[in-house]
Amino acid sequence: METIVCSARKGRDVRLLRLLESRQAFKNRCEGCMGAWVAPASGQKGMFLVQAIYIDEVAWKNANDRVISELDSKDGGIDVEFAGPPLIGMFTIEAEQLPFSN
Repeated sequence: METIVCSARKGRDVRLLRLLESRQAFKNRCEGCMGAWVAPASGQKGMFLVQAIYIDEVAWKNANDRVISELDSKDGGIDVEFAGPPLIGMFTIEAEQLPFSN
């Protein structure tokens, strides 16, 4: 599971949210992505939780490489929209631990 917490530069929250949503929708269409979403923070404008679940690290790397080559190259990427460095974490979850697994 990829988890990112990030904040937008002042006045850039709408653009950052739009960029994050497009990337998560793109990842949802990538092979090996089980689900990807973005959620704005409750009560704190401009802060976002971004998560995606992949079948393995190879699927995560392939999806992220495609985002860089296909989206970042077109729109300039999202780094310039951050207020500061995002908090990024990668976590391992066994399939049987997922609430939607069989």
